[in-house]
Parts: sequence; C-alpha cells; structure tokens
Amino acid sequence: MTGWIGITLGDVTGIGPEVALKAIAAETAGDQTRYLLIGDRDCLLRLNQKPGLNLPLKNFSNYGDSGWFFVTNPLAEPLPENLAAGSPVAAHAAVASLRDGAERCLRHELDALVTAPVNKESIIRAGHKFTGQTEFLSELASAKRTAMMLLGHDERGRWLRVALATVHIPLKTVAEKLTPAKVELAIELAAQACCDLQLPRARVAVCGLNPHAGEGGQFGDEEIKIITPTVLAAQKRGLDVIGPLSGDTVFHYALQGDFDVVVAMYHDQGLAPLKAVAFDTGVNWTLGLPFIRTSPDHGTAYDIAGKGIANPSSMIAAIRLAKQLARSR
Repeated sequence: MTGWIGITLGDVTGIGPEVALKAIAAETAGDQTRYLLIGDRDCLLRLNQKPGLNLPLKNFSNYGDSGWFFVTNPLAEPLPENLAAGSPVAAHAAVASLRDGAERCLRHELDALVTAPVNKESIIRAGHKFTGQTEFLSELASAKRTAMMLLGHDERGRWLRVALATVHIPLKTVAEKLTPAKVELAIELAAQACCDLQLPRARVAVCGLNPHAGEGGQFGDEEIKIITPTVLAAQKRGLDVIGPLSGDTVFHYALQGDFDVVVAMYHDQGLAPLKAVAFDTGVNWTLGLPFIRTSPDHGTAYDIAGKGIANPSSMIAAIRLAKQLARSR
C-alpha cells in the first residue's frame, strides 16, 4: 500500500519523538507507506543521529514529494533546545501539532493519524482548555458520537479489546454521568470496531458498574436502571451483546476468547486489565471519528526522555493498526 500516515510528535520533552522515529525505522521494510512527522524538525534531527536511526528525513513541501519520511512544523519557529519537562512551550507545540494533523485528515490528505503522548496537566497549565486528545479531536471534527477503545495482546497472542462508556472524569462522578445513551454508544461502536477489524464475529460483553454487577440492586441500582435495559435494547436490534457482567471476571473470559470486546463503565475499570495484559503492545483507537486515529497506550515518560531507552512497541502497534484500518477502508 502506498499511503500517508501522519504522526504528531506530542510533547517533545517526553518520549514521543523518540518512539515515533524508532517505530517508523522498524516499519521501513514492511510496505510502501509514507510518513509525515508533525512537530519540531530540529528535535527530530537531533534524535535521528542516534545509533540505529539515521532515517532520510525530508522537509515536507507537498504530497507529491518523492521519499518516505517527511517532517512539517506547524509553528513558524523551531523550539528551543533542552526544554524542561512539561514546558509550556512544548505544550503549545503539542496542541498545534495535534490540530495540524487532524485538519490534514479532515481535508483527506492523510489516510490515518497516529498521535504521540501529551501531558494533560502541562497543556492545561499552559492555558488550554484540554481534557484529552480523544476529546480534543472529537470537538475539532464536530464528532458527537465517539468513544475510546484500547486493544492489545499478551505474549501468547491473545487479544483484549476494551471500549469505554465514560472516559476522563473523576471516579466520584461516574455514576451520575453514566447514561443509557453513553452505554448504547459504546456498545454500538465496539460492535462496529469488530467489523472494521474484520473479525469473524462481534460478541460484546458489558461490565456492570458496581461490585458483582450490583448483586440485584444490593450494591447499587445502575445495572437495573441503566445497563440492563440498554443491553436488552441492543439485543433487540440484533447485536451480539451480553451483560451486565461482573467487572472482576469478565476480562478473564474475554482473554480466553469468549468475547471479542468488553464495554467498561469507567476509565480504570477497562484500562487496568488491558495494561496488565498488554502493557507494551496496547493501542488507543478513537472510535466514531471521521478519520482513523490511533495512539500508543502510554504517557510522556519524562523520567526516561532523552536517554534513548524508550520502548517503541506500543507506537509500532499503533502505526500497524492505523495502516490495517486504512487498508480495510
């Protein structure tokens, strides 16, 4: 396949630029994909001098350019060298890169967008209203029906896929923010994701919110009032869905292959088991956007940035998923 994959560098004081370069270096023999790295050129050139890299990076001018690896900086000036971790300057640049990549996708110039990690706290401190990359891209694309999916496999090749009904909200507000519409959306997008992945089936398991899925209302009534009616309605529409199931057992059965995807009610309910199973291979995929967006399932890792030891496995997995989805479209 010859196509364009955009990669935003994220927070350049973190490991994003490093894992991006390592990942595309690992993918060079895989296909005919061309990569557009979106962010600070000087940062990439410094990293590209490291052993094992030395990629033939070119300044991007237009999509007819010859070559495979290109860099474009949405900012007029290069970033200062040796910025402090979480610098406001780096935060501004991360947001600019994210916006540039999304706008290119909306103009149908890129086949997919892979986003390197940003730091929410530093972006907010820099003056931006920011909940997360998923929410930022959804708003920019005017996409009202989006959800976050995390997926990865263990060392035996067993996959775990998790879609979230709620995302970046305080735990104490989950019960009040959880609605039938949010559960319904997560179920529908999870089932569609299985089709997009060309899986032979789309069997969805839905978690309960409370311990033991509420024990018939003894530990909370969200299962009775919200989750069960939503699952039954989805079944009537022909979706292969079951629930609510206890969150402390459902991921075990999903890993055994009983379910293709699990819908979790809140962030850590879904991400804790996913990261336990696939810490190095996990990928974040935003469902419901008008373009393909994936990202590695890790943060900026300021503590190891600049040391050359960052593991690119999750970024490689994010790029491969983006290319797989682009091919199927």
